Amino acid sequence: MQLKLDVLKKMVRAIATTTPDEIGCDECFNEIDRFVELELQGKNAAEAMPLVQAHLNRCMNCREEFEALLDALKATS
Repeated sequence: MQLKLDVLKKMVRAIATTTPDEIGCDECFNEIDRFVELELQGKNAAEAMPLVQAHLNRCMNCREEFEALLDALKATS
């Protein structure tokens, strides 16, 4: 099976931008509630938790989790 060019480009970009201090999905998931709380408090979560922000920029699944939690908490407050 041949990879589509756009998928291959995304894979290469992900490999090229990998850093030794990045976190994975499990660690991001463990920190996402704290990240959301900072956002809701009007604080700069990206500055306070740069590794989580970097992961959210790269990982669509974790980004969706973050947005869903943020939206749910905004709706209940």
